[in-house]
Amino acid sequence: MYWIALRPSLDGERSAWSWRALQFTPRVAVADEALVLEASACLRLWGGRRRLLERLFGNPQPLSPAPWAQAPTALKALALLRCGQDGRLARAMKADELPLHVLSAAGGHLAVLERIGCRTWGDLRRLPRAGLARRFGADLLQALDCAYGDRPESYAWLQLPQEFDLRVELPALATSASELMWSAQRLLSQLQVWLQARQHGVLALELEWTLDLRRLDGVALPGQERLQIRTAQPTQDVVHLRRLLGEHLARASLSAPANHLRMRSLETVAWAGASRSLMPQDDVPGEALHQYIERASVRLGAGNVVVAQAHADHRPERMQSWQPARGADCSSLLANSRRQSRDRLPADALYPEWLLPQPVRLEVRAEKPQFQGPLRLLAGPQRIETGWWDAGAGGPAVRDYFVARSEQAGLLWIYRERLAVPQESAQVRWYLHGMYA
Repeated sequence: MYWIALRPSLDGERSAWSWRALQFTPRVAVADEALVLEASACLRLWGGRRRLLERLFGNPQPLSPAPWAQAPTALKALALLRCGQDGRLARAMKADELPLHVLSAAGGHLAVLERIGCRTWGDLRRLPRAGLARRFGADLLQALDCAYGDRPESYAWLQLPQEFDLRVELPALATSASELMWSAQRLLSQLQVWLQARQHGVLALELEWTLDLRRLDGVALPGQERLQIRTAQPTQDVVHLRRLLGEHLARASLSAPANHLRMRSLETVAWAGASRSLMPQDDVPGEALHQYIERASVRLGAGNVVVAQAHADHRPERMQSWQPARGADCSSLLANSRRQSRDRLPADALYPEWLLPQPVRLEVRAEKPQFQGPLRLLAGPQRIETGWWDAGAGGPAVRDYFVARSEQAGLLWIYRERLAVPQESAQVRWYLHGMYA
């Protein structure tokens, strides 16, 4: 058997350390003030004891360092931990040399045992077993046998919770949302441990703070306030979650000072791992595109960070629309835009860089359109007849597009409306629709 005992240095990190330990072995239990792990069945999976310890306690480590010890039994590992032995050297200390006060079952009998000369485990083991059981009870003898490996140990194994939900008390009253960030970072670190142990990625989580006041200036206050954080793709990246949470808290405000903080997961999915490309041009260091868009959308507002969505329509004003980039699949939209730019038809080369929101009607003199002077037609016509099915557009679009030159404004994109039924008295209408940079 191979047991590891560890004692979290912070009281609030016991659950996080138990979640982390469950990544390496399903046999994790609470023993008094420490956690004990039995890992003999999975040592081969992790490459031996040395590599298991490097993964469990090595860097990067999202939790505070925890003292630990290893031994063939859980009680001996716990005793070595209480003696302050270094985890790598503790196995060299013999069980007979351990003092009695590090054995929990002997805690109520230490005074009597010391008077009869028993100060170590070896002294206690040399006493007659029958008399020891009659005088001090069977529990002490059973614990001694388990510590030496003569009797199997039995523990209630821990299991991961189905949902992440942790609540901590703030070290001081927080009067602004930014002051919640220090405690929120601790919760995010524990969330990462839980996600890694569950092999999940988070899509949505909620941060809730409890207000210290019930009324303020005679106005009743809610007991808690909360905000939700959502990501476009499942993630275990605590750095991105910290940046995203910081942007949300920078825009939030507290109705009253807060004294407790709670974080819980709202939506998680199975974690498929991070897929990386073998091509060097695709493996670009730095923040991912969707992470930057999420952060910028929180800071500037979702309506101010938009992406173009292409549509299959021949009318220039309906070829694309703009939608919030935060809810869009930006990678597929960028791929579509690259493919469309690569597969553009020759006629599309005449389209201008700038399209007016609404076409501007041009004045016509001597059958020539005017815009800061007469316009000279350079290319065209490019004929469009479409939109007959769209009743909300006010009729079909029947137009002839031209590239024109203005002495004052430069190159312009104009079109001429064609009448469905030619009339001699009707004047042809010209419109300015775009400009070339």
